[in-house]
Amino acid sequence: MDIRQRLARNLRRLRQERGWSQEDFADRAGIHRTYVSDIERGARNPTITVVEKLAGPLDASASELLA
Repeated sequence: MDIRQRLARNLRRLRQERGWSQEDFADRAGIHRTYVSDIERGARNPTITVVEKLAGPLDASASELLA
């Protein structure tokens, strides 16, 4: 599994554990919903800055999202 797939899997799992839609999560992270969708499908290769923005609302570290 490549790193984009790991990020997608972890991001989706953590978001769903909190009961958030992609739109709810995107608002919390300050990122557009379609970008979150693309990341969760493995269609985007986000920068480390974006990974950090995604980790914040999930109370996770960037390394947890990439593990």
